[in-house]
Amino acid sequence: MSWHIREAVRQLAAGGIIAYPTDTVYGLGCDPLNGIAVLRLLELKHRSIDPGVILIASDITQLRPWLLPLSPAVKKRVTARRKEPLTWTLPCAPEIPVWLRGNHATLAVRITRHPVAAALCQHWDGPLVSTSANIHGQHPATKALRVLNNFNGSLDYILHGDCGSGRPSIIRDGLNGRILRHPE
Repeated sequence: MSWHIREAVRQLAAGGIIAYPTDTVYGLGCDPLNGIAVLRLLELKHRSIDPGVILIASDITQLRPWLLPLSPAVKKRVTARRKEPLTWTLPCAPEIPVWLRGNHATLAVRITRHPVAAALCQHWDGPLVSTSANIHGQHPATKALRVLNNFNGSLDYILHGDCGSGRPSIIRDGLNGRILRHPE
């Protein structure tokens, strides 16, 4: 494990908010079970709690405690390798906090193939909050310098690296495949 991943995990464990490259854009992340950190992250973005946030994971097993059991067809849909990264909304366990699911009975999740984001989730040993590193309504950051400028020293750590597609992921309903968000 690199020093940078160790430091990011240390900051997460201390309740910090970090930025890291993903398979889409730079993400802001924190411990999903730390409500104070999630609310601070949303405050930094000037964003409401209502839409909820995305959890990013390195594999489906990291998401199992957060979701209701998936049918084989849904599991196959969600775990299939695709060219474009996809975020899925799936029925979540009833005890999932409102700061994660917002005003929904579902949780937005993405299994990342990005090497830095996946390594971060593996060393954290679970999923992380992953929301685009921007002030709500502005373009998402794809470079560490833009993240730094967007948040002017308010973050606890920035992991450097290249982003994937450069735009937020498509969000689909995991039960029926319907597109809920198609950023263009």
